[in-house]
Formats: sequence, structure tokens, C-alpha cells
Amino acid sequence: MTQECHDFGWGPAPDPLQRLGLVLRLARRNFQEQSGGPFAAAVFRMDTWELVSAGVNRVVPGSCSAAHAEIVALTLAQNFYASFDLGASNLPPHELVASWRPCAMCFGALPWSGVRSLLLAGSGDELEQLTGFDEGPIHPEWQGQLAKRGINVQHGSTQHEAVSVFRDFAASGALVYNGRRGG
Repeated sequence: MTQECHDFGWGPAPDPLQRLGLVLRLARRNFQEQSGGPFAAAVFRMDTWELVSAGVNRVVPGSCSAAHAEIVALTLAQNFYASFDLGASNLPPHELVASWRPCAMCFGALPWSGVRSLLLAGSGDELEQLTGFDEGPIHPEWQGQLAKRGINVQHGSTQHEAVSVFRDFAASGALVYNGRRGG
């Protein structure tokens, strides 16, 4: 996987803005190519900052409500290592980079994934307000809950860029999928 990243110009990304930039480009491209929602995530090794896996939202095309970008990226990374635990003692620590704060499902998957860090392009109510997505109930102290479980949460300075992706998605008229419309 690492060689493939280098082949596409995705070498080590020690700068958080590089990692966030990749994820936001993937999120934008995903909905523009009508291959899923405006979300992307990637798993990076924290010792070398090499990309291990990247995932985009595939809910509608995959007919799978669990095919969120974070779940796809984590699954690909775990398959790459043949380990359900990205925090296993024989593996380097890993960071998940995501285009927005986790929904209820992705939040639940984080402690079980083994990642040690979560880097977010943005966080707030803008996603739901702009697009109509229902992100589900999430604990108001979600960041503290992750910290208690050894996951460091960081916010990048890319909130404006992430919101731009959501605005463009909303303007595109693409399907907003919510089970029972969130009710």
C-alpha cells in the first residue's frame, strides 16, 4: 500500500494539513463523481505518517447503511494488517483523519478500532444544517470519552474547507440518505 501512495504522490504526510487536505479532496470528489456522500477518512501510521488506507462514503452505491467513510478506512487498514486491532502491540500507532466529527455509529467504532488519534477537518452543527444528514445521537462529552479510552482528538484549521464541501454537496441536489428521515 505504501508504494501505491508514493506512486500517486501520497508519500508521508507529516503535516496535519496534508492529511486533512487529502481527506477533503476525496470527500469532494466522492460526491462530485456521484459515488457516495461528501465524506472521506484515512488511516495513517503515526511513526512515519504514511497512508495505510483511505475510505469514502459508499452507503447509497453499496446499499449498506454502515458504509461510512470512517468504517471503510478502518476496515481496509485492519484488513491490510490482518488485525482487528490497529493498536496491537506489534503495530505502530495509527491516526484516523476524517472530514467531519464522527456520527453516532463511527463514534462507537473508534474505541474498538485501536486508533490512538483522531484528526478532524471540522466539527459542529454545520453538516446537519447545510445538508440535512442526521448524524444520530452522540454523547455531549464525546471527545472526553475518546480521551478516556486513549484516543487523542485534534481539530485541524480546515473547518471552512470542510463546510465548503457540504455547501457544494447541498447545492448539487444529491440524495441525503437518512433511515426513516431521522424520525
